[in-house]
Amino acid sequence: MTARVLVVDDVAANVKLLEARLSAEYFDVVTAMSGKDALSICERAECDLVLLDVMMPDMDGFEVCRRLKSNPATHHIPGHGHRARSAVG
Repeated sequence: MTARVLVVDDVAANVKLLEARLSAEYFDVVTAMSGKDALSICERAECDLVLLDVMMPDMDGFEVCRRLKSNPATHHIPGHGHRARSAVG
């Protein structure tokens, strides 16, 4: 059985990059573009691990983690925050 990873980021290119890399390693990948969507997916028990952008509008990755950990239905799901930055120069 393959782990199902939820990738959460408000930047579509970041989602596609992580989705491609994880899929190449044979993970099942579910995606969300917002914290609200991520919480909904987690509440339906559709993931084993959450990779979160920590800098999203409306609800950042830290708040998503707080809500996951405070909910008895989702507190067991591990979450990992990431931050994508572009370099110029």
